[in-house]
Amino acid sequence: MRELAEAWRRDAAGLRATLARRLGDLDLAEEALADVAAKAAATWPHDGVPDNPAGWLMTAAWHRALDILRRERTGREKLARLAQEPAPSATVPDDRLALVFACCHPALAEPLQVALTLNAVADLTAEEIGAAFLVPTATMAQRLVRAKHRLRREGVRFAAPEPEELPQRLNAVLAVVYAVFNEGYLTTSTDRPQRRELAGEARDLAAELAELMPGEAEVVGLSVLIEVHEARSAQRFDRAGRLVLLEEQDRRGWDHGRIREAERRLERVLRKGTPGPYQTQAAIAVLHATAADVETTDWPQIRALHDIWYAQTGNPVVLLNRAVATWRANSATVALEEVDALADRLGAYRLFHATRGELLRAVGRDEESRAAVGRALALATNSAERELLARRLAGTGA
Repeated sequence: MRELAEAWRRDAAGLRATLARRLGDLDLAEEALADVAAKAAATWPHDGVPDNPAGWLMTAAWHRALDILRRERTGREKLARLAQEPAPSATVPDDRLALVFACCHPALAEPLQVALTLNAVADLTAEEIGAAFLVPTATMAQRLVRAKHRLRREGVRFAAPEPEELPQRLNAVLAVVYAVFNEGYLTTSTDRPQRRELAGEARDLAAELAELMPGEAEVVGLSVLIEVHEARSAQRFDRAGRLVLLEEQDRRGWDHGRIREAERRLERVLRKGTPGPYQTQAAIAVLHATAADVETTDWPQIRALHDIWYAQTGNPVVLLNRAVATWRANSATVALEEVDALADRLGAYRLFHATRGELLRAVGRDEESRAAVGRALALATNSAERELLARRLAGTGA
């Protein structure tokens, strides 16, 4: 049913966050929501769609959760308390950020904190999260199950942590917001190229974080990074829905007011002298966004910032991105050598093959270029990305 699918896509993550906080139990929130979604699918077609679908789902899920607790002996004490409370409203803005912090519990290793939060708060599937972590879907599904079981065994309550607990969870929280934005910016799914609601949610979460923890430089860095990318978002796809690469975007269509304000925020926070990977990425994004065109972009500085970023993270994808700056600042031959050195670490990553294909074409090794682009196409899942790669493979240009 279209109306239910739209309501679920738009509101499910927020409803889950509010229910989990109020119930103190993520599994219970998910079970109740799943039950009422099934009920809606059965009843809305003949009873009619409610005027407020999200409100209907929230109220029904709340009462369903109370029914589940009523059947469970261990839930009776909790039921006595919750039964005195009114049903929560459809969404409370702070709930999702609170749940992000709650999921990033030190009982879990940080990668599991991030994966669980992406699933519980951003409503990403095991397949989507696995793509972000470069691991198989089945592996990620098992990790999610283990994470939930671990938190239940530990008796962890899904509520906002105390203020003194926030700093120790911050790295995982930033990683979650960053991953949510990346999934919204260019999805791993096959049915649509971007998820603007996810990108907007990440922007809002980053802004809330900046208000909550204004003294944390990396929080500001992430917020600036997202703002700069969002300021360019209107030019990322053409009217036919095709992906437009940075060098081909009409920069007159960027929101330069937002870019200038983001640049000022970044300059202020960099004066603190506590650089981190999000501030470094924000600096790279600002250099791209404030350049008049590709030719006048400060590629040597961007390459140097990638070296700093890699020293901060050790992530080989950073070196892959650096190779593009090497190409512009030096030569395609040198850049190709850098990319080839990453084959053992990134051989299963679509953008490794896509980047390598472009560099091979630039040095005149066309047959190898086609093979690399074909491999990238086989690995890609995003529809717009696949269309771009298919055009390259057909020799029609980018």
